[in-house]
Amino acid sequence: MIVVKVDDSVATALRRGHPWIFREALRGTTGGTPRTGDVVAVQDQRGGTIGLGLFDTSSPLAVRIYTRGADQPLDSAWFSQTIARAFSRRDQLAKSETNAYRLLNGEGDRVPGLVLDRYAHVAVLRTDGAAMQSWVPRLVETLLPLLSSIGVSSLLGRVEASAANDRRVVQLGGEAAPDTIDVLEHGMKMEVDLARGQKTGAFLDQRENRRRVRERSNGAKKVLNLYSYSGGFSLAAALGGAERTVSVDIAPKAHASAQRSFRKNGLDPSTHAFVTADVFAFLEGAAKSRERFDRIICDPPSFAPNERAKKTALAAYSKLHKACAGLLAEGGMFAAASCSSHISAEDFLTTLTDEVLGRSDLSVREVHGPPEDHPSPATFPEGRYLKFIWLS
Repeated sequence: MIVVKVDDSVATALRRGHPWIFREALRGTTGGTPRTGDVVAVQDQRGGTIGLGLFDTSSPLAVRIYTRGADQPLDSAWFSQTIARAFSRRDQLAKSETNAYRLLNGEGDRVPGLVLDRYAHVAVLRTDGAAMQSWVPRLVETLLPLLSSIGVSSLLGRVEASAANDRRVVQLGGEAAPDTIDVLEHGMKMEVDLARGQKTGAFLDQRENRRRVRERSNGAKKVLNLYSYSGGFSLAAALGGAERTVSVDIAPKAHASAQRSFRKNGLDPSTHAFVTADVFAFLEGAAKSRERFDRIICDPPSFAPNERAKKTALAAYSKLHKACAGLLAEGGMFAAASCSSHISAEDFLTTLTDEVLGRSDLSVREVHGPPEDHPSPATFPEGRYLKFIWLS
């Protein structure tokens, strides 16, 4: 087997449970030249084996670790056993009137670079990096019987959409999957666009936060949902008792999907507002007209795709949160979210201070991270990317 060696500081982090080895941390290779997808043994400078990983020639992440120690092989049988264990951890979710959740969360389930999401009878697989992508044909053979055992009959694979074709998935196995599918989330019906939707179709990591919005919307006259996408937070608020929701997103197709979800839950979308606009432009206009909202949910796309963008991102969050605070009615509740792993919870809180918000009557009530189907190793802060903070 090909052996790669790492420096002592990286070896320590790997033994604690971090799964990544960046290319600059490599300190030599013996036994041949590894190709993308090859299994390699990772050793410290004294020749002690840390574990087995997959090599990637094209990524800054040269190796991701899967097994620990020298005795356990990294093969199809290992993947089958590890994936089956991840499925079993989701048994309780399947009993909660929910059939859309993450079955496998990459590094968090000790299978780095591999994500598998369930939408009723369809599963969508997404890989991160060429090394794991090279294993997909072997993994399909492993996955199909495991998926069948939990009632999933179709397996799709996520791909990058081209300019000529905005379809984002390909059929990997099982029955042909529809372009859209209706799912249940704590009893709430949601339409999911499997063919062209964001991520694998929906933002499953916000499931429990949608439930929280639903629980906190009773008695609210107006709820504002910024970067609303397919309207999950708006739908949750309306089902929770909000008289009127206002969904703001730049994409009109997302609003059409949201309106269909409203109807599927017995709600009349014509009594709610769906605004196609830039969020900052909407906020400026709402401030001029002195609009006020009892609940505001702000869940933007990542403002910090890399560490270099962190300073700019924090400035953008601060500007956004100040504008939201200006529209929040007295006694209202504000939920601010960030999905960037480069912004820590403490960083994010600096964009929610009295000075930034321009008011001193709001305090942090709750701080939430990713839900239980999005686990992460204790030494892998990158996996705890989601922040959802309630203020009132």
